[in-house]
Amino acid sequence: MELEPPPPPPPIEPPSTCPDQSTASDPTEDDRTESKPSLSQTDILRALEVVERDSSAIAESYGSLFASLRLALSEVTSSSVDHMQCFSDAAGRLQESVLDASTKGNRYINSCLRLNEEMKGVDSLATQLKLLRRNVDALDSAVNKLLRLP
Repeated sequence: MELEPPPPPPPIEPPSTCPDQSTASDPTEDDRTESKPSLSQTDILRALEVVERDSSAIAESYGSLFASLRLALSEVTSSSVDHMQCFSDAAGRLQESVLDASTKGNRYINSCLRLNEEMKGVDSLATQLKLLRRNVDALDSAVNKLLRLP
């Protein structure tokens, strides 16, 4: 899913809450000391309308922003969950492979130990074969001497 950019905020109109102060043609000291004229009810209502419009635009902008953030967070979370599942699968397969290799390694070691035990008996058999070979050689020599006598 691709992120959609949030809609642009509505244009903010500059507030026009104060009456135009440029009506004085020649400011004098008397004008400077006078207080500003009070705002009429109409001016206050206009100012409130501007504030309400701006507040509404800001609220819509925040709503759009939060919706975009929610969508992005959802996608990132989904992606993280997918990666964790993939990692879990890979770790599980690796564990199976390691257990299989370990089992085969143990079988090999046990076979070597059995063979080693069997080979211990071969030494005595080898000694017996050497003795038998000497006896056969001695017999062969004796037979050859007997056959050459005449």
